[in-house]
Amino acid sequence: MMINGFHSLPGQTGTTLIEVLVSLLILSVGLLGMAGLQTVSLRNTQAAYQRTQATLSAQDMMERMRANPQGVNSGAYNNAGSAISAACMSATGCSAGALALHDVAEWQAALLAALPAGTGVVCLDSTPQDGTPAAPACDGSGTLYAIKIWWDANRDGTANQLLAMSAFL
Repeated sequence: MMINGFHSLPGQTGTTLIEVLVSLLILSVGLLGMAGLQTVSLRNTQAAYQRTQATLSAQDMMERMRANPQGVNSGAYNNAGSAISAACMSATGCSAGALALHDVAEWQAALLAALPAGTGVVCLDSTPQDGTPAAPACDGSGTLYAIKIWWDANRDGTANQLLAMSAFL
């Protein structure tokens, strides 16, 4: 049978509105799934970036300590405070203890700039995988320096992610 110049099969009159709506529903579910996958991918990429920044910062502190062996041997880096010293940035230089305080101050400023709520501590610790930013749990024993870095990975206002590295210097 021919209708308006088109051949028509008996019982088949074309696509119904319900079939179109079902197709759109399937397509929209697929697109929502792709959007969710993209969101998870971005979150994981950000977490990897932050962990890389923390690792580079820990290595930076290790190199600072290797450059100041007198400060390390005297224990100047163990739970050191922080103080920027103009003398440490001059040609005359500063003492090993003052350089340790200067290194920690610069390092902590770099942590805060590189990581959300980034903070860190350097201390002698036999169990480096513990503690919080408020209570780093450094026991002061052993010969291994622990470099502990915390940051706010999920941006909820608390530094909840820890990277700890140990170094025998």
